[in-house]
Order: sequence, then C-alpha cells, then structure tokens
Amino acid sequence: MSQPTEFGAGRPVVLRGGTVLPMDGRRVLPGTDVFVAGDRISAVGPSLDVPEGTAEIDATGGIVMPGMIDTHRHMWQTALRGYGADWTLTQYFVWFYLEYGKLFRPEDVHAGNTLAAIEALDAGVTTVVDWSHGLRTPDHADAAADALQGVPGRYVLAYGNIQQPPAEWATAPEFRDFVRRRITGDDLLGFQIAFDVLGDPSFPEQPAFEVARDLGVTVTTHAGVWGATSDDGIRLMYEHGYMSPGTIYVHAASLSADSYHRIAATGGSISVSTESEQSAGQGYPPTWAIRSHGIPVSLSMDTSVWWSGDLFSAMRSTLGADRSREHLESHSKGDTVTHCALRADQVVDWATRGGAQAIGRDDLGTVEPGKKADLVLIKNDASPVSFPLLNPFGHVAFQAQRGDVHTVLVNGRVVKHEHRLVGIDLGAARAGIERTIEHLKGEMGEEAWEKGMNPDVPATKILDNPYTYTDYRSDATHRR
Repeated sequence: MSQPTEFGAGRPVVLRGGTVLPMDGRRVLPGTDVFVAGDRISAVGPSLDVPEGTAEIDATGGIVMPGMIDTHRHMWQTALRGYGADWTLTQYFVWFYLEYGKLFRPEDVHAGNTLAAIEALDAGVTTVVDWSHGLRTPDHADAAADALQGVPGRYVLAYGNIQQPPAEWATAPEFRDFVRRRITGDDLLGFQIAFDVLGDPSFPEQPAFEVARDLGVTVTTHAGVWGATSDDGIRLMYEHGYMSPGTIYVHAASLSADSYHRIAATGGSISVSTESEQSAGQGYPPTWAIRSHGIPVSLSMDTSVWWSGDLFSAMRSTLGADRSREHLESHSKGDTVTHCALRADQVVDWATRGGAQAIGRDDLGTVEPGKKADLVLIKNDASPVSFPLLNPFGHVAFQAQRGDVHTVLVNGRVVKHEHRLVGIDLGAARAGIERTIEHLKGEMGEEAWEKGMNPDVPATKILDNPYTYTDYRSDATHRR
C-alpha cells in the first residue's frame, strides 16, 4: 500500500491559496498558503517561498482547516452500519450488552475498527477516540489496537468491556499487560479508560478509577444518559475525588445544573453526540443548557449502527438542536429569539480545537506553525455548492459534506487527495466486514437477524377529530 510518488515519505507539502481557518478565534485568512515539513506545520502565509521539490496542492477556492476530532465513537460496531436505524437506546442495550454483542470475535472488532478508521479519514476526521467497550479479552484488545495502527490516522484507544464490571477488567493482570505491551508512546495511538458510573451508593467503580490514576490516564464515561447514568454517578465521582481535569463526560444530556457545576469546577469537558441524543433518547442535546456553565465542548458521532460517521452531520445537527431548543424555550414564554446564541464558528471550533483540548493535545486543532500537520482541504470544483464562498464557517457547518473533502493530511502524510484515499486497501476492509456479517448472521440465525434490524412498530391510535364532517369532500367537490 505505497503512496503515490508525488507524496513520498518525507517530501514537504504546500497547500496554495486557500481560505485558511486557523481556529484561533473567528479569523479567516483568504489567499493563504500552508507549508508542511515533516509532521509539522512549518509556515502559514500568502505566497510562501518553499524548498525546491515541495509537492504543491492547489487550494484556491477551497477551505483549509485543522483535521476534525471525534471524541467518542464505538468503532468496533461499524460492521453493522445502519443495522439499528430504527432502534431506541433500550434496543441498543439489549442487542449489544445482553444478547449479541458477545458474539463479536477479535477479528470482528478488527474489521469494525478498520472500516471506521478509514471512513473517518475519508470525512476529514483525523483523530478519533475509539470508545472500545467490546474488549472482552486481551485478544479483542490487541485486534482493536492492530486495526488502529494499520490505518494512517490518529486515534485514542479508550479501553472498555461492557461484559464485566469495570472493577473486574480494569484490575485484571491481563489489562495491565496489554497497557504495558501496546501503549508505548506512539504519537498516533493515545489511551484512555472507558467505563460508566451507574450510581450504586457503594461506588463499585472506584478500583477502576484508581487504576486510571495509577496509570496516569484519563477516564471517559457516558454521563447523563436517561435511565442509565444520572446525577448520582456525578455526585459519587465528585465526593470520592475522581472528577479530574481531562475527564470526558459523554452525552451529559439528562443532568441537573448541580452536576454541570461539578463538571465545570473540576475541569472536565462534555462530548456532545447530537444525532445520537436526539434520536436514541439519552436526553435533549445539552449545549443549550451547558452554555452558561462555561464547560468545554467537543463533538462526536457515537456509532454507525445508527448514524453518519462524519462531523459535518454533527455540526449541522448540533446547531439545529441548540437553536430549536432556544426557540422552544422562548416561545413557551411568549417571546421571540432575535439573535442566535450558538454560531457556526463555535461548532467548527468544537469539531477541531475543542476535540484537541478534550484529549489533552495542545499540538492539534489549530493551523499555525509548530502544530502537528493534521489538515483538511474542503474543495469540490465539480459541485455547484462549492461557491460562492462567503461565510467559510457557515459553509463548513451547513454546506459541506464528506464528498467535498479534497485532501487530508495526518502527521504530515497525505492520506486523501483529489477526493480519493491514498494507500488504503478498501477491498481488504470490505472482505473483513463481509466475514463479520456472515459470522453474526450464522450465529444469530436468519429470523433473529431480521428481527433485530426491524423492531416492532408501536401501535398508533388515531384520535377522534371533532372537525370531520361527513359532507366535506362531496361539498368541496360540488363547489368546484
């Protein structure tokens, strides 16, 4: 899987004449070059002088921005893309936690992670937190890590196991052995511990927090998920001293103001998965509620079992949900919203710099000299939606989509160019997914497979309508 010669290893690259979003505020830099040498951004400015032999990419008419960062994606589930499109959160829990999630073999985790990693790069998502809670055995964990290190993106493996309590798997010798063997300082593979706090007063999750503290790694947890994790979990974490800076609270959609105060006071951040929250039922997407608390926000896509695997959808749906709630709250008081509180540049920030801050990477998320060269060029000369480019932030948030991602660099390496992935064996990824689907269908049986994908539809009772008249249609016809 060699790269084309024009982007050979070590060759510097310059993106010429694009509209650059440095993500250091609301600045927009039209007609600007970005020069990449090695794994870093070397210079940003108009008409840069670059060394002879530099590969040039024409960015005129396009937008150059930092690579997007997804802070919560269950990558191992990508083999079932779209399978649960009509699920509720309860059906998701039953399928993965209680019934069929335990059928996934190590090779199935590998297949899902590989495809998820590839589709992230294709959409300009250069860093993904793999919320990998399907790691039932060390072999599953090795398969997850192998897949991530086999695709040229940047990842954080958030290790979890939904088939055991966190205090069991996190304290097991094989878990520490995995960390010793696989988490070796690779700049492209970070590490977190992923588990939830269910609110049991005895706080059984404490040993897992102690392991995270001992290893010096952060915890990511699904918080504020209706019917699963509540304010009690936040309170227990706080009272026992485990709400630490760097903790990522995923969803946080059904928490009280008191919990938001605790998160803000202890330096945590919230990963908002708007498509998930507004569809599955964790609670209303919380950006409208947490804005006044000053809590840092990042964006995430959750799982391709339901939703899209790109952050364009995340930005768009987050703006829509936030503004919809603003209008609803205002209308309930007889008022009218005259100015939007959440702006397009803010969600672009959350998709880039916000993600970098959440995972503790101050060398990512902005376009400036010295930062890691994780970059995205949005440009599509064949699309009528590519012009006019009047409001670049609004264009990214509301107009662009994965098909407009022209070029992607990760760590200075070109991994997508002219809308095509570079050095990616999509055929091998497809074959792995096909084997996983064949395995699952075989283990479940055709009837269970179809039933899982097509849950029952609740009956709907049509209300009596007092404004229905027997002569309505005939009378209307007569009048014509």
